[in-house]
Amino acid sequence: MLLPYLDKKLLEAGVDEAGRGCYAGPVFAAAVILPKDFHHPLLNDSKKLSEKQRDLLRPVIEQESIAFGVASVSNKDIDIINILQASFTSMHLSIQQLNPQPDFLLIDGNRFLKYSNIPHQCIVKGDGKFASIAAASVLAKTYRDEYMLKLHHEFPVYSWNKNKGYGTADHRRAIEEHGLCIHHRKSFNILPENKEL
Repeated sequence: MLLPYLDKKLLEAGVDEAGRGCYAGPVFAAAVILPKDFHHPLLNDSKKLSEKQRDLLRPVIEQESIAFGVASVSNKDIDIINILQASFTSMHLSIQQLNPQPDFLLIDGNRFLKYSNIPHQCIVKGDGKFASIAAASVLAKTYRDEYMLKLHHEFPVYSWNKNKGYGTADHRRAIEEHGLCIHHRKSFNILPENKEL
């Protein structure tokens, strides 16, 4: 059972990212402020939901939330600033979009770079504990999946329509055969050692 809030008096936003461990594409983040009485029987950590369930939840979250924001940081920027900093940056950009701005942030995971003057709490596996973080995980995941589907049409050999940029066996095989493309994260050392760019 997801908790509706940490503090009833504060306007809380749940924040989560998607695509941190991927070989290709941007990292996405979402921030969501839900009404204190929000409940949906399907809502859960996005990793525990099917694609169909996530797609069903996305418009509900967008319509019923007090505010939401979704942002991304490109693979090129990930290569420059590293994936941890890129995750923090995408989270900050998603929070920036919220109107009203929240009083408190619930962050999925164990690390975060303080945003503005808003206090926060990191919650390990928070997307399976708090409704607002679960909602943020659904938005981050669905927006990222949608983006990777568009990239798939550009580079179908990597099967991003199925693996969404994660390092699955079919994705690794395609990299061995075709090398890396402009959407791969070059800093991730994903090429076999003998393969040149």
